[in-house]
Amino acid sequence: MIPSVTQCLQLMEEYAMLPNIREHSVMVGRVAGFVGRRVTRAGRKLSLELIVSGALLHDIAKTPCLETELRHDKLGREICLRHGFDELAEIVAEHVVLKGGVPELCTEKEIVYYADKRVLHDEIVPLEARLAYILNRYDNGDKEIHARIRRNFAQAHAVEEYLFAELDFSPAELGELVRRDLSSLEAAGAW
Repeated sequence: MIPSVTQCLQLMEEYAMLPNIREHSVMVGRVAGFVGRRVTRAGRKLSLELIVSGALLHDIAKTPCLETELRHDKLGREICLRHGFDELAEIVAEHVVLKGGVPELCTEKEIVYYADKRVLHDEIVPLEARLAYILNRYDNGDKEIHARIRRNFAQAHAVEEYLFAELDFSPAELGELVRRDLSSLEAAGAW
């Protein structure tokens, strides 16, 4: 089962998602939805519902994991499974780090992973800006963590390369195109 946008927003409330994490998740949902629509327009068969719901719920466990050693990607997977969202579980589980490398054709999971890497707080930024933030916040001077974060962002760059090979715009144009898309969606009264 794939939850609706309304159900995702209700789950954010149920799991007491902090406002800043909610704003981030909504923007990741918008970026992922935009990229997903453009990839499907280019001829790929993808589930836009799965992409948007996966993006909205990717950080569902972030709030309860703050100030603990718990991994929000793993707990988020468990939450999805508990609610019967089996299709979302692996998307949520792999939004931090993709397991098994980058496939040659990106799926819903890679789109959510990539969208998360392009959103810093609730702003669309280049991968390098998000990388700088993650390094500053999480590496704590630990060389192994620093190397792991850099490897993860190398993977994000590979996903970007595969994704944009199918699209008619560049990664640098993504922010402006999503902002324009949001304006037209808001004018139409849509999510």
